[in-house]
Amino acid sequence: MPSLIEGLFSLAPDIRYIATYLDGVHQTAQRPGIDGASSSESDKYEELIVNPTLLKLVTQRGNIDCGGAHWVIIRYGNFYELVVPVPTGHVSVGIELAGNPLAIAEQVLAFVEAPR
Repeated sequence: MPSLIEGLFSLAPDIRYIATYLDGVHQTAQRPGIDGASSSESDKYEELIVNPTLLKLVTQRGNIDCGGAHWVIIRYGNFYELVVPVPTGHVSVGIELAGNPLAIAEQVLAFVEAPR
């Protein structure tokens, strides 16, 4: 059975980066040869501090009267970043600018919610 990260990469060729922060464990993988990659050190702090805080804020707001929050997409200069909350943490997916972040978001959500 492929790992979560391998399975996510298989969803679309426009996925350039995957990070998971599950049960306090941070893991990352990146496709080789991508342009405009951010540093692994800044990526680490994004996964440990920024994305959990962002998800907390958006989820709390979404739960008030918006029907929850399924994911967040950030448009950086070189790529889109999709952040999906899961029961034990979150999954982040870097997407090429030429990709379709909304379609990939739905694929990622279906993948992480599917029983294993």
